[in-house]
Amino acid sequence: MDRNKLIIRTSYVGIAANVLLASFKAGVGLAAGSVAILMDAVNNLTDMLSAVITIVGTKLSGRPADHEHPFGHGRIEYFTAIIIAVIVLIAGVGSLIESVRKIIEPTVPQYSLVTLTVIVAAIAVKLVLGRYVKQRGEQLKSDALIASGADALFDAVVTLGTLLSAGIMLIWDVNLDGILGTLISLVILKAGYEMLASPINQLLGSRISPEFVASLKAEVMSFNEVHGVFDIIINSYGPDTMIGSLHIDVADTMTARDIHRLTRAIASRIYKKFHVILTVGIYAVSTDVQGVGKLQHDVMEYASHHTDVDQVHAFFYYEDRNLITIDIVPQECVKDGRKFADMMETDLCSRFPGYNFSIIVDHNYSE
Repeated sequence: MDRNKLIIRTSYVGIAANVLLASFKAGVGLAAGSVAILMDAVNNLTDMLSAVITIVGTKLSGRPADHEHPFGHGRIEYFTAIIIAVIVLIAGVGSLIESVRKIIEPTVPQYSLVTLTVIVAAIAVKLVLGRYVKQRGEQLKSDALIASGADALFDAVVTLGTLLSAGIMLIWDVNLDGILGTLISLVILKAGYEMLASPINQLLGSRISPEFVASLKAEVMSFNEVHGVFDIIINSYGPDTMIGSLHIDVADTMTARDIHRLTRAIASRIYKKFHVILTVGIYAVSTDVQGVGKLQHDVMEYASHHTDVDQVHAFFYYEDRNLITIDIVPQECVKDGRKFADMMETDLCSRFPGYNFSIIVDHNYSE
């Protein structure tokens, strides 16, 4: 079963659990004549909203690529997670307002055996449901499922707070309903903010994890013809679709046919192993030990040990103009790229007289 179907199946479990819990509460509420329990049953029906949103979002994100969206619709999943996170934040704000009101204008809650039984049942169901949905979300890398599971867990925490308040009220006759509600509401708001941050960062283009980059780089370096990997750029268009590019160092003696075969093999393997649609660029490494090869080694060695330099690559020598171009990735402390490039060009011209230098200030997008 593919990932989208597993997400939808998990969401259906959430819907079923909320329907059963709402039915149980409605039956008890009608039998006991409790409006509060009936309203809580209605609240469980509204809790199904996050599961429904997840299902709709997953179905929409699974639509194939079209002319207007050539990379597919996978990013709809991030919008789904944002909507659920906003629902959690709204619930947190509502709970906070109600809790503060109870502190300012305290009321004495009335608890019965029936009420406490419903509370315990609700906590048990929500804890099991929330943990299950959240774990499935982490396994399937679905922000929407993670948010939906967290929503259920927060419901359990709120209800647990109600149970704790009831116990304190019955044993010591102390009303902490508003205070406990306020503390729980603040926790929910903090978690809702964190839930919101993840999908927003994905939409903005967050940095790929170092572990993923290291694995991808090691896989490319496993090809014997590859002497270095640089300029890794990966963009996510949903959990199942990533588009990227990188450059590799290869010997300047390779033919166009050799390079074609190599880059095709790299792109094919990376897609199969990481599901990344990859474009591979080429930097030529001189094999002339005495001539250009020695010049390349000396320039790269000198530049790489320069202050504030993080990485050096893409050496090329234009013999007709005596011009050497290299890409330099400065350290993060460097803020003025043009000034840094001018300084490096002046320094390299002084160290290697007779040559002209053109420095391209590059950026580290992944490592």
